[in-house]
Amino acid sequence: MLSKRIIPCLDIKDGRTVKGVNFVGLRDAGDPVELAARYSAEGADELVFLDITATREKRKTLLDLVEKVAREITIPFTVGGGISSVEQIGDILKAGADKVSLNSAIVRRPELITDAAGQFGSQAIVAAVDARRTDDHWEVFVSGGTEATGLDVLEWVQRTEELGAGEVLLTSMDRDGTKEGFDIELLSRVNRKITIPVVASGGAGTIQHCLDAVLEGGADAVLAASIFHFREIEILDLKRAMEREGIPVRFPESG
Repeated sequence: MLSKRIIPCLDIKDGRTVKGVNFVGLRDAGDPVELAARYSAEGADELVFLDITATREKRKTLLDLVEKVAREITIPFTVGGGISSVEQIGDILKAGADKVSLNSAIVRRPELITDAAGQFGSQAIVAAVDARRTDDHWEVFVSGGTEATGLDVLEWVQRTEELGAGEVLLTSMDRDGTKEGFDIELLSRVNRKITIPVVASGGAGTIQHCLDAVLEGGADAVLAASIFHFREIEILDLKRAMEREGIPVRFPESG
């Protein structure tokens, strides 16, 4: 079994790291460059950087900030927000990112996945899916969670894999920032539909929540923000707990 990954997430607004609940009520969580350096040193497996207002503000991701973060870390780095073309993806990868996360743009133009995967490889293309429960199913939302699409999440994740995405970043909007635990049913259902890795996002509040995401939900990676930003959970403590449960994890060489 491949090692399971712990991924801190930097939600960026106006050049600062922020965190909210259900995609609203944002509060400051620190300098993204300093946080990135800290997570790299503390044993995070990867880092995700999401420019959360880029799409709504109709602007490109902050390339200079991507470059600054990339210079401070030694772990893989995914960037998302406002990315809508193969050219922009190339610019972000040149700035130091290892992967790009695509959400609104691929819903509007699904062939972007295929074009980007063909040029940069599927391993560099992450399909980000913001899911909200609607009646008896989950619906895909875009534009920072502000716009319903009518797409069924389970059908959409299958399509992203068919088009060439190498990974799905699955965020439960209902659980985002609540610290009530991941949506295990959503995770399980998505994992039964696709074969590419699934990153669980939205709801982490305790170590047990993270264990459940992997053991019950089948997640390949656990993404969280505030529990790491505000040191409610230390990355190494989480990894040790996962190891005790028989979950394969990687520890930093110095650890």
